Amino acid sequence: MELLYQTDSYAGEIDTVIEAVNGGDNSVRFAQTIVYPGGGGQPYDIGMFEHEGESRAITGSKKTDGELWYLLDRIPPLTGMRVRLKIDWERRYALMRTHTCMHILCGVIWRDYGKAVTGGNMEPLKARMDFEFDGLDHDLLQEIERKINEEVRAEREIRVFFTDSREELESLIRTKTNLIPDGVERIRIVDIDGLDRQADGGTHCANTRETGTIRITGFDNKGKSNKRSEEHTS
Repeated sequence: MELLYQTDSYAGEIDTVIEAVNGGDNSVRFAQTIVYPGGGGQPYDIGMFEHEGESRAITGSKKTDGELWYLLDRIPPLTGMRVRLKIDWERRYALMRTHTCMHILCGVIWRDYGKAVTGGNMEPLKARMDFEFDGLDHDLLQEIERKINEEVRAEREIRVFFTDSREELESLIRTKTNLIPDGVERIRIVDIDGLDRQADGGTHCANTRETGTIRITGFDNKGKSNKRSEEHTS
């Protein structure tokens, strides 16, 4: 299956073919897909497909022998059927903007303070990130908020590429723990020009200006060194 969401985050619908069907759990495998299945803290896309005026909802996904399958709300159609695959674009774009905000924040904190990420999660237009960051307080958060919005206004381009260089991969780790699975040879990289470069499988905007103004709206202590921030974009 061709994972088009990895190379074109802006594709909201495509025509594709059902390559395989599993009637046991009402799942299908498409020739191409734009439906992000979730992972790395980013929620899954809400997807569906249409055929001859009839629509079927995608209710989840699974991986079998390295292949991505989608679960349907009822008995699947036939192998070889051509369908129109769609996602909830408004939700997807909100998640793209949110995920991009997180990379901007991570990039600024790594660049200016050398602090690693210890966790994170998101929902549309709202996210949290945890950092191993002694001395982080509200005054410093205001400084960081100013800096990340400077990066938004800088209109930095964002591109995606793939690499199989282990040396390059090791240099891209911005988390306290290496989250790259053992045995993975080809890794997708998200590069914010001049700011941040990370291994990442999610969907992102093409330019930092698309995020809108970022606000750091919350701050908690989660241990002696671990600090949690909450971000919103408008």
